[in-house]
Amino acid sequence: MVENLPVKTIEFGDFTIEGYSRAAVQTYWRIPEFKLGFDLGAQPWSFMGTDTWFVSHAHLDHIVALPVYVARRRMMKMEPPRIYLPEVAVEPMLRILRLFTRLDRGRMPCELIPTHPGDEIELSRERVVTVSSTKHTVPSLGFIVWERRRKLKPEFRELPGEKIRDLRLGGTEVTEERRLPRLAYLGDSAPEGLDQCPAMYEADVLITELTFVAPSHRKAKIHKFGHMHLDDLVERRERFQNRLIIASHFSTRYHDRRIEYLVRKALPDMFDGRLQLWL
Repeated sequence: MVENLPVKTIEFGDFTIEGYSRAAVQTYWRIPEFKLGFDLGAQPWSFMGTDTWFVSHAHLDHIVALPVYVARRRMMKMEPPRIYLPEVAVEPMLRILRLFTRLDRGRMPCELIPTHPGDEIELSRERVVTVSSTKHTVPSLGFIVWERRRKLKPEFRELPGEKIRDLRLGGTEVTEERRLPRLAYLGDSAPEGLDQCPAMYEADVLITELTFVAPSHRKAKIHKFGHMHLDDLVERRERFQNRLIIASHFSTRYHDRRIEYLVRKALPDMFDGRLQLWL
């Protein structure tokens, strides 16, 4: 396997989170068991087999590798990928792909799907992705991956199996859908991106940006440019029900040791051990 880009990995229950993120450099994430990824700021060779991607916004550190990814899959005779991205980014990206086709003299086959807050995207019988609005300097989106299960309706739970079978055969719907938020991806956003989507706080795993951590960086200015500060996490501590919180997308102004020191100073218990710094 060609190891051309940094990839960190963590296993959580029945799925794996892989990727890397640094503000203004590159952001890319993949959950192989879910057969999807988030953002295309670069494209590790090992990620090429994943054919469904959700792009949060069109800043270069989150989208610039899209043509590379599409061209590689075409070169390897793979099926064209499906890429969901904010509607305003679709037409400019199509033009970029057409220009690369002229330069490269190779086709750029892919499906670019305009995506909006409130959309529900069915991946399979078991999984659906919902789309939320986030607050950044360009139109931006957050995503929740839900696991769908069928559960017996409460009114039928005391019935014997034979009766339930007869009701089902008779056309009665005896089950109802239950959704479990497995993973939330914030992308780049001021705190409103979390606050306006309660499932961000409820998902088993939350991948959140945490671009700024130093006390000297003013929150008002940071929020204006659509980013989070460490204080925003501290202030919302009681809201985070997530079993794992991955903080990423740190500013290049900080060395890794500085990030770790400042976060642990503000949160000595690291949210009861639930907070993971993606350094």
